[in-house]
Amino acid sequence: MKKFKFKINGNQYNAEVLSIEDNIAEVEINGTKYSVEVDKTMQPVKTPKLIRSVSVPSTDVHPAVAKTSSPSAPKGTGTIKSPLPGVILELFVKEGDVVKIGQRLLVLEAMKMENNIEADKPGKVISISKKKGDSVMEGDVLIVIGE
Repeated sequence: MKKFKFKINGNQYNAEVLSIEDNIAEVEINGTKYSVEVDKTMQPVKTPKLIRSVSVPSTDVHPAVAKTSSPSAPKGTGTIKSPLPGVILELFVKEGDVVKIGQRLLVLEAMKMENNIEADKPGKVISISKKKGDSVMEGDVLIVIGE
């Protein structure tokens, strides 16, 4: 557990505390083991365990979180935003196209993976903010869908 060096009246002592239970300490001094009774109950020093809480990156997109307004919401425009930073590899729609829920709009390469970005609202493509080859950041508006 712990080692100590003492010098008493010119004599050198090497002491090591081997274990502690209640008020009895097992001590070794210069190679000889002793059981020592202590006045008070002692507890061995324990190193605290560090426990990290689970952290969730802000880039995680949960399927329950809509990228645009929900179909039952009042009609109007909705935006398709980039879920994470990446590069637009392919666009499958153009302005004026009519899209359905679940229709693939574009492919976004992020972290060397291709991600399909799909419509979560039916309607007409009002505008496309980015083109093939553009770099995008998380939250950038990619496509606006309206009536």
